[in-house]
Amino acid sequence: MQAQGKVEAESVRSEERATQPGSTPAARQESGSILVVSNRLPVTCQEGPDGLEKKASSGGLVSAMDPILREQGGTWVGWPGSECAVSVDQLSEDSPYRLVPVPLSQAEIDEFYLGFCNSTLWPLCHSIVDRVTYDHEQWEVYEEVNRRFADATLVARGGERLIWIHDYQLMRMPLHLRRAAPAARLAFFLHFPFPSYHIFRLLPWDRDLLRGLLACDLIGFHVPAYVTNFLDCVERLLGCRVDRQAGLIEYGSRTVRAAAFPLGIDFELFAARAKVAPSDPDLGKHRIVLGVDRLDYTKGIPDRIRAFERLLERHPEHQERVVLLQVAVPSRAEVPEYQALKREIDEEVGRVNGRFATATWSPIQYLYRSVTPEVLTGLYRDAEVALITPIRDGMNLVCKEFVACQVRDPGVLVLSRMAGAAETMPEAMLINPYDLEGTADAVHRALNMEVNERRTRMTALRQRERRHDVHAWVEQFLTEAQQEPLPLPPPSDEDFAAWLGPEVTGRKIVLALDLDGTLTAPAAPDAPSGAPIAAPMRRALERCIAHPGIEVLFLAERPLADLRARLGLEGGLCLGNHGLEIEGHGMQPFLPGDLERFRAQCAGVVQALRGLAAPGIKVHDRGLTASVDLSGVPAALRETLADDAAERIRAGGFYAPVRSEVDVVDALPSVRWNKGRALLHVLNHLYGLGWSEEVLVIYAGDSGSDEAAFQILEGLGHTFRIGSDARPTAAHRTLPDPECLHRLIEWVLQAKSL
Repeated sequence: MQAQGKVEAESVRSEERATQPGSTPAARQESGSILVVSNRLPVTCQEGPDGLEKKASSGGLVSAMDPILREQGGTWVGWPGSECAVSVDQLSEDSPYRLVPVPLSQAEIDEFYLGFCNSTLWPLCHSIVDRVTYDHEQWEVYEEVNRRFADATLVARGGERLIWIHDYQLMRMPLHLRRAAPAARLAFFLHFPFPSYHIFRLLPWDRDLLRGLLACDLIGFHVPAYVTNFLDCVERLLGCRVDRQAGLIEYGSRTVRAAAFPLGIDFELFAARAKVAPSDPDLGKHRIVLGVDRLDYTKGIPDRIRAFERLLERHPEHQERVVLLQVAVPSRAEVPEYQALKREIDEEVGRVNGRFATATWSPIQYLYRSVTPEVLTGLYRDAEVALITPIRDGMNLVCKEFVACQVRDPGVLVLSRMAGAAETMPEAMLINPYDLEGTADAVHRALNMEVNERRTRMTALRQRERRHDVHAWVEQFLTEAQQEPLPLPPPSDEDFAAWLGPEVTGRKIVLALDLDGTLTAPAAPDAPSGAPIAAPMRRALERCIAHPGIEVLFLAERPLADLRARLGLEGGLCLGNHGLEIEGHGMQPFLPGDLERFRAQCAGVVQALRGLAAPGIKVHDRGLTASVDLSGVPAALRETLADDAAERIRAGGFYAPVRSEVDVVDALPSVRWNKGRALLHVLNHLYGLGWSEEVLVIYAGDSGSDEAAFQILEGLGHTFRIGSDARPTAAHRTLPDPECLHRLIEWVLQAKSL
């Protein structure tokens, strides 16, 4: 199969760079080297009659990264392109840098690459939603392959200063790397578009992919519009604070930067080739409008042909004088959708040629094959118009290659404004690829453009592309990847007003606040002398309790009596023991269900949990509930111990909620009661079933036990996860520490006093 790994703002020139001999990999492993990870290695391997055969892979990523690795040394991790078994030594034998293979079976290629990557992510991120498939099994294979790439990278990792991961096939890999190597410097570049929030949220695994990317220190995109889309998704789907102007994201204890790095080409290489490339004598008889693309439904080839047909209809003077030369490089020929696309293009070419062709002229010449670099640069140079009309493209390097090759009387670039390159090439004639009449008019104008205008436009394009070539792209990205971004300043009143302002006026405010780790610094759940509530926070809570427009609810995993003692506040309503005990503000002490029989059972569960054999485990007995604290256990053992603890809890007739982290495992009576249900019970009791119209609930918590409340309040209130870790959460937003929550409470008091 031809899994073309895709830097989808790719160059479509054919393979040319053979693996060249150089210094041994060991000699090039320097402290300043980098480790590159991509779906495909820069060489493709297959079994031949004489054993293993290697040939250079083509594409923009190889063109970009090969020179820097040759110069600085390092390692490249990726799939070798087939199922053949190949070792690091075999791959690296003639390479100036080390090549590390990640083997994939044919079944994994089908599910991971042809499946999730190219049937789900590819059309979705190109905003072609009617072509997207959603398959959970393909997602699971994608996750497993990403984990395997991370494992291979960890084994291959030496003293490289940076791990640079590339493209949509590996969007989950950074998370697996970060968990295993917390101090590693990670960067990611996405070589295709990042869609708008309204498109990206269609993906069932949208949050998972965002969390994967946010494990990096720097995330690169082609153009600022994609950065904006990404920041929208991070803020709206994960609740992260972002600084849009600086491209900064507060994610747990880390600050992540997202920025635009428009990919360029090897400008001087193309310009040099264009100066010596031969001309095609047969093409010299006509004026050439050139299209060059990989065969893909995002490239807009059928509509381009129809637009050229409109040109011939509306401007018959071009008949028998102008030819559309369309080069389509084969791609994914085994995929039915691509086979159907080829049939459509074949039919359109035949129809238009059948309609307009004469004995000496065919309006469309269609080449379905790769062409050599010499031929391609000659075509670029001699074409009067380059017609590049993708319906969506991350960047598109073909238009840049055309510009670099304009070394004689310059042609005109007609470019879809749906291509990322359009944001950096304003001197091109920008068109809407869906507007066939507008495209035809643009080509007509280009064919008739006066020489001074052509030269003016092309000179500006050439100066910019020469300045921002692929080498400048690599240098800029690597420079930025080494910079440590400054953390975001604490949330301000302007932030709180943007989040909550329109809903505060005229509504009762309910502050539902967890204790440990939320109102105080994190403490062991049953520590009798846990961290105290800071004096400024305590004064703010006292003012809230006294305010007629604010109701305060306190929640904790601790038993009710312990919660009251820890608070030391008069007033407020308390929900202790995961909400199993409720008391205060006119409500009678409350125990949902028949819980007395669970008190005796809880002792047995506690005894079973204390039988867990591992140093550092703490078991907390709260009478009605219990918990196992694994934070003192080595990280490698926690997941196994958490599973063991859950088994013992269930065997004792108790319930172990599914948690997003494995540091704490709770044991709750099997009445399916939690903080969320307890909170809903209190709100319905105090304000009736329709309370959400008149009451604004603001809930703040820090632990896995608060996730149930976050879920219950989805669409009913505003939720904040407090803490600097980056575990998944259902909360609307995150705040790094109790001090930020204090600022929020002060803002609420001020807003209710206006």
